[in-house]
Amino acid sequence: MNQQWPLDVSVSFDPYYGEENRDGIQGAEVLADGTVRFRIIASDAHEVVIDRFGTLFPLARVEDGTWEGVFDLGKGFQYFFLKIDGADVLCPYLPIGYGCCRPMNFVDVPVEDMQGWDSLEDVPHGAVARHYYPSAVTGKHEICLVYTPPAYNPAKPLPVLYLQHGYGENETGWVYQGHVGRIADRLIAEGKMREMLIVMGNGMVKKDGVGERVLYPEILVKDLIPFVESRYAARADKWHRAMAGLSMGSYQTSITTLSHPELFGYAGLFSGFLRAPWPSETPEAHLNMLKDPSAFNAAFRVFYRAMGTEDMFYDRFEKDDEYLDGKGLNILRETFPGGHDWTVWRRCIRSFLPRLFPDP
Repeated sequence: MNQQWPLDVSVSFDPYYGEENRDGIQGAEVLADGTVRFRIIASDAHEVVIDRFGTLFPLARVEDGTWEGVFDLGKGFQYFFLKIDGADVLCPYLPIGYGCCRPMNFVDVPVEDMQGWDSLEDVPHGAVARHYYPSAVTGKHEICLVYTPPAYNPAKPLPVLYLQHGYGENETGWVYQGHVGRIADRLIAEGKMREMLIVMGNGMVKKDGVGERVLYPEILVKDLIPFVESRYAARADKWHRAMAGLSMGSYQTSITTLSHPELFGYAGLFSGFLRAPWPSETPEAHLNMLKDPSAFNAAFRVFYRAMGTEDMFYDRFEKDDEYLDGKGLNILRETFPGGHDWTVWRRCIRSFLPRLFPDP
């Protein structure tokens, strides 16, 4: 098993696949044809299965209590559940990310037309810092990560993108799974995007122990923006401030930007929702902005929507298409091959970043 997974894309991972005299060689290897070879040691098990959200890939038992199999899981970033005798097992010999409200193993199968987008080699790299900031909304400290570009100079104020993850993820998702820092590093080196700060907050908000994710727009406006602008050299006007998000984060972006056009000049909705993706009898006040096309078009230099063509929520995307049709709104729309997954979201962010902040 000679596959080496880059450490900066995993929350946790042992790249050596264990010591032969202790744990044996186990893990996963992406083969030249894009299939993945698994080898798991589970001597007392009766069944070992790779579960891709209901699609099962059973491993075969071989000598010495090992289980092996070669499978085509598809291209790009692939979460999976490792099940041993029906129980979910987090394997320490496979890369570990965070999704579906829990740590999960994954593999990342190269996609031909995305090669080199996020390569570590041959370009300067920025940094990502973790901060804890006080929230008047939740009454406790919240977490954010802040990407600074390679040539960041505190004396030179930069525009800011506030970038959100999806449901069941956290502020680390865009760094580990989305590769946003590496994608931005390369785009900057190639002269294709403006230097900027990228701020990633945890949108899985709890207040008094209860999940209140619709509170995140309030936290962003009242707590996070002031914190970032007090700690970093950040441009503090709407034409140098953007917000984007995937899935749940796209709905948080829709609410925030449409409710506060005085604060944001750019918005990006990835694999997601202009309107609530669940049945709601409560009027969505942020949609009032869409009733006045002249005001909307003056407020946003870029309002961007994108979705994977195989996304399980594609019908919601089409319903939002119908909702917007004929309104005279300047909204960019893109689709990419893929589902509701990080491969699509990497495409989204790479398309979105060069559109931001054209003015000095």
